[in-house]
Amino acid sequence: MGKDYYKILEVSRSATAEDIKKAYKKLALKYHPDRSKEKDKAASEAKFKEVAEAYDVLSDLQKKEVYDKYGEEGLKGEIPTGAEGGFGGFPGGGGGRSYHFNPRSAEDIFAQFFGGGASGFNFSSGGFRGGQDDDDDSGFGHGGGGIPFNFGGRGGMGGMGGGPRKDKPILTKLNCTLEELYTGCTKKLKITKNIRDAQTGKTMPAEKILTIDVKAGWKAGTKVTFKEEGDENPGSTPADLIFVINEKPHEYFKRDGNDLIYTCSVNLKQALVGCAIGVPTLDGRRLKINVHEVIQPGYVKVVPGEGMPISKSPGHKGDLKIQFKIEFPRELTQQQKDQLKSIL
Repeated sequence: MGKDYYKILEVSRSATAEDIKKAYKKLALKYHPDRSKEKDKAASEAKFKEVAEAYDVLSDLQKKEVYDKYGEEGLKGEIPTGAEGGFGGFPGGGGGRSYHFNPRSAEDIFAQFFGGGASGFNFSSGGFRGGQDDDDDSGFGHGGGGIPFNFGGRGGMGGMGGGPRKDKPILTKLNCTLEELYTGCTKKLKITKNIRDAQTGKTMPAEKILTIDVKAGWKAGTKVTFKEEGDENPGSTPADLIFVINEKPHEYFKRDGNDLIYTCSVNLKQALVGCAIGVPTLDGRRLKINVHEVIQPGYVKVVPGEGMPISKSPGHKGDLKIQFKIEFPRELTQQQKDQLKSIL
């Protein structure tokens, strides 16, 4: 009896590609060996690899079609008794093209979603999101759809059997001010990497300028990927360079998704009778906000459309949320107390 990949991913046989992707991300994080206690590492690692294998098959339409028709035995070139019509591209009974999952590929699949496998992923921070120019809000990313499936490639499905192994992605923080993320900007970064001389095979250092166009509204954690811009090491494909947006703290504002939060101090008189306040903006303007309401503890004044740009909806912005800190007088005269008693 072969493996039930649907059961391993905890999805039904009618699961969509998105269902399969979500199930993999959830279980890969759950069973990653780096999240396990020492005594549970072996079991977690085995489960982690099993989940990766299930995703590798079910995320690929060609593998999934063979699996759905013939099961794991069919994937591995073992023709079930009574099967008709062949395997739609598999030569019956092997021939060097049957599917065998390489356990080392589990980390590669994980890296497609979370950017660097065990060594590059920080579980305490929630991880990095995958994909080029990815500003997805999900907390995870749009990694690729599994290891590519290629019948004629480098020995087995997806080239798992041989060929140069790709170096793991290199993650680097890209610091941006809130003003830069509000307006958008262009950053030029000079990198030094080792390249191979095609004639001699020797490596030598070389400099290169990388240009990153930061879009207005990008969030912390957004990733920009430069494919195969890492060192050219013998026997491997250069790593991807991945720059991760890091938002610098701001003097006046805190960011909450697409909204901006500003804290304003008012005295007790202003809180009770209303006031006009001035609020700076990230593009150099100054807003005059009239507050007619009684400002109670916890009250928030919302100014629509004065938050951060929404990168996926050009021309739209989040809101400005003004919080208030009420400053009470340190002391009152008896006359003032009597006047307040008569009023309130």
